Amino acid sequence: MDRTLIILGALFGLLGTVASGFAAHAAGAENLTIAAHFLLFHAPVLLAVPALIHTGLVRRLIAHVGGGLIFIGGALFSGELALRALEGQSLFFMAAPIGGMILIAGWLIIAIAALATSRHAITAH
Repeated sequence: MDRTLIILGALFGLLGTVASGFAAHAAGAENLTIAAHFLLFHAPVLLAVPALIHTGLVRRLIAHVGGGLIFIGGALFSGELALRALEGQSLFFMAAPIGGMILIAGWLIIAIAALATSRHAITAH
């Protein structure tokens, strides 16, 4: 799962960079710019979760769930905005707000993963 989160983080970074470049040259690409920003904001999180797990600062399973939620939420939110910008279509009704709520949940779960770690594991690092 750690390798998967790293790959997904790199994919978010790649897609965010491509979308930013495209948005810079497309008229009326505000939604694409927002999608790119969200991908780029969340790529480092997906890359950091395995490192946090490795240090023992977060509980492994809980952090994996949080990282998975950040990926799903980011994909839904950014995918919806990008599809609207590029094709004028929607993934499904309320995809962006649902994706945003899943992103928020992912952040909360990562915080819980840190709180759930034993005091010994934190002081050891």
